[in-house]
Amino acid sequence: MSDLQRRATRLSLILAASASLMACGNLNGASRSLASIVTPYKIDIVQGNFVSQEQAAAVKPGMSRAQVRDILGTPLLTSVFHADRWDYVFTFKRQGVQPQARKVTAYFKGDVLERLDADPLPTEAEFVASLDSGRKAGKVPVLEMPPQSLPTAPAPVKAAETAPLSPLPARYPPLEAPAR
Repeated sequence: MSDLQRRATRLSLILAASASLMACGNLNGASRSLASIVTPYKIDIVQGNFVSQEQAAAVKPGMSRAQVRDILGTPLLTSVFHADRWDYVFTFKRQGVQPQARKVTAYFKGDVLERLDADPLPTEAEFVASLDSGRKAGKVPVLEMPPQSLPTAPAPVKAAETAPLSPLPARYPPLEAPAR
């Protein structure tokens, strides 16, 4: 091989290597622009206990812990160090929307509710409306039975007409096999 052919081969290899490096850079830029157009799906994250205005209004000082739990649900946070305090924390994160965070704290004296502190709370209707993720609502079906269908509808079963339930067994079989 002559000196001229070696130089030509080296030059062509250098040009091919630099062209491939430039192609990688352009490919990287193209993939970045494509990635900025296509966004991955991120699920809605709902955590904690949702407490509405209606629920908070139903809780009154002087109620027992059981009554408060019946209305607001089980508290998200109960602390050994703060036995007379229940915290209801709610967070809602959705792609493209500012995260929501609310906190409701119930303070007790013994077994009786002393006071309820809460962030501004939405009504149940406002919260349900905020859950809409942009889906188009279809036609809502009519939920009433037309009068001409009433005579053909089956009669509701009355509690007295139902058959009595069989008695429960005196003993249940063990859940685990006895150890051998």
